[in-house]
Amino acid sequence: MILKTLQRTNSPLRSPSHQLKVLSDPDLVGSLEPFDERLAKHIDGPLRSTALQTLQINLGKVCNQTCSHCHVDAGPDRRESMSRETAEQVVQFMERSTIQTLDVTGGAPEMNANFCRLVEHAHRLNISVIDRCNLTILLAPGFTQLPEFLAKHRVRIVASLPCYLEENCDAQRGTGVFAKSILAIRVLNELGYGVSDSGLELDLVYNPVGTNLPPDQESLERDYREQLWHRYAIHFNRLLTITNMPISRYLDDLLRQGEFTTYMNRLVDHFNPGTVAGLMCRSMVSVDWRGYLYDCDFNQMLDLAITDVERRHISTIQTEAMVSRLIQTGNHCYGCTAGQGSSCNGSIG
Repeated sequence: MILKTLQRTNSPLRSPSHQLKVLSDPDLVGSLEPFDERLAKHIDGPLRSTALQTLQINLGKVCNQTCSHCHVDAGPDRRESMSRETAEQVVQFMERSTIQTLDVTGGAPEMNANFCRLVEHAHRLNISVIDRCNLTILLAPGFTQLPEFLAKHRVRIVASLPCYLEENCDAQRGTGVFAKSILAIRVLNELGYGVSDSGLELDLVYNPVGTNLPPDQESLERDYREQLWHRYAIHFNRLLTITNMPISRYLDDLLRQGEFTTYMNRLVDHFNPGTVAGLMCRSMVSVDWRGYLYDCDFNQMLDLAITDVERRHISTIQTEAMVSRLIQTGNHCYGCTAGQGSSCNGSIG
């Protein structure tokens, strides 16, 4: 029924509750074993967090791009953006916490007015900062000073470049995005990013095209390094392979092409219990643009809030409350446990 409705209206699937229904709809997933049941065969008890090492904050859904695989459903037409008040509550949490890393994402996180304030404060607290950057924002009017700012504060840049071939990259991210991305990488290289012994890390992110799973991360990194140097003379530190999560725009695309069931079966068939220990939800917590807490960025997009923590807002939470908490899971979690696994830092296995 859900699929027929989508096909009839040709409207995008946006509601988190509708997405969750699709992910468990027997007409679509058939006899797919629920993720919780599969996981229970490999671990004792429910999935729980360990120590809190990373605070990942989503500054909102405003972006200068509209990518087909974006699980945030970000774009230029979105208005959700973290307020100054909420950003100050994040700063206060950093001051009272023991986190090692602040992971900043969006949308294009740099478009939020509080981005620089958060980076500066984390730097003063000796907290490592990751900027999940789409690269093209670094060339946009009003943002061209960002590369120097990021270098000054030793920010690690994790940048999407889903293929070293222009046509494949633009198919996911929009016409002309690849050329702009290469130019932005050259700007970063000139500052020392991606250059050996500079201490300025530039990692690239690969997302598969179509319904494929990522190939071996190490071998693909070698291909990227060879091709990008040969074609464009650019440097980077690491390649991170990330599986496309069957939510938001990518879920829309799968449903419209009639590939959803095939893709879910592929994820299930490649379930790897060896990835469970390294799942990112076990050592991080995700904060949305309003300040509410989630086990991961994907749960955030599905509105699956943290369950067994009494206070669920960044303004009141303590680090200790994040340790050994029950993690919300669902069938979308097969995306993180398929093959070599997938996390914000690439493959797990």
